[in-house]
Amino acid sequence: MLNFHKEHKNLVLTAGGVFIALSILIAILPAFQMQKTEPIPDEKPLTANERVGLHVYVSENCMACHTQQVRNIEMDKVWGSRPSIPSDYFYSKQRMDVWRQSPSLLGSERTGPDLTNIGVRQPSEDWHLLHLYNPRAVVSASVMPSYPWLFREVDSSAVNKGDKVVAVPKELFNKPGRKIVASNDALRLVDYLKYLKQTELPGGSVDAFIPALKKIQAERTEGGGQALDGGKLFSQVCAACHQETGKGVVGAFPPLVGSAIVNDANSEKLIRIIIQGYNARPDYGVMPPFGDQLNDAEIAAILTHERSSWGNAAPAVTVEDVAKIRQYVEMELNK
Repeated sequence: MLNFHKEHKNLVLTAGGVFIALSILIAILPAFQMQKTEPIPDEKPLTANERVGLHVYVSENCMACHTQQVRNIEMDKVWGSRPSIPSDYFYSKQRMDVWRQSPSLLGSERTGPDLTNIGVRQPSEDWHLLHLYNPRAVVSASVMPSYPWLFREVDSSAVNKGDKVVAVPKELFNKPGRKIVASNDALRLVDYLKYLKQTELPGGSVDAFIPALKKIQAERTEGGGQALDGGKLFSQVCAACHQETGKGVVGAFPPLVGSAIVNDANSEKLIRIIIQGYNARPDYGVMPPFGDQLNDAEIAAILTHERSSWGNAAPAVTVEDVAKIRQYVEMELNK
């Protein structure tokens, strides 16, 4: 029988053996098992540009304030359509070499919002660039620092054809004849952020969220179905650019207050903008399409909210209106 009180060598060797055994059991074996994780069938690998953006994301230490993990509790529903699973990280967690694992992106603090599904919540390149240049330009209460080193100020005559000019409001940058141009690192970082989308699981199966202890009772229509709250949908989808006040951001995103398009009795153009996106305003950023992300009822609810808020007084948009325009758009694309 070992006498650890006197045989210190045996004590050290025994303690070391237990430590090594526990390390293998708790850390090394699970790590090897995780390497066997398969990607979700429809999950897309990162492109070369997106992988460069991942490295920029890590180098700027974005995971110190942002998470990429949707927990299986109901309060996390706002960050994704389902809880995260190991396969979600298959392409971003590739080993760098035999000795090094790629940096963890899960994060542990949400000083800023979770980014697991940010590519769906905010697909606009112009919004992301302006947000990186000055977060307060689009989110007035943001505590995120600015990243001016990801941009350069140039003379208007020095802007090249391939340069991406950032739509910065005049109150933040009012230098006639000068422009703010995004660097390659900024563009690649935005490519990576737009890549972050939850992949639908095979068969559409979704793991259930653990319900909250207190749930807000949803409003019901007379027919007994759940009513869509256009104001809440607007806050989730549109307010980041157009702001909760509908006033937009001058020089970056157009106002909806008093807009001729929003208040037009014929809602066709407005519906088309939501479904197809819009890029006919040289003084504003490009609006991405939302036709694949929003169904007809959601679009109708959002547009009805826009046309009846902030002093706007246009007729409501119906689900039938949206369905008809969507059908026209699909016919045009299939010609």
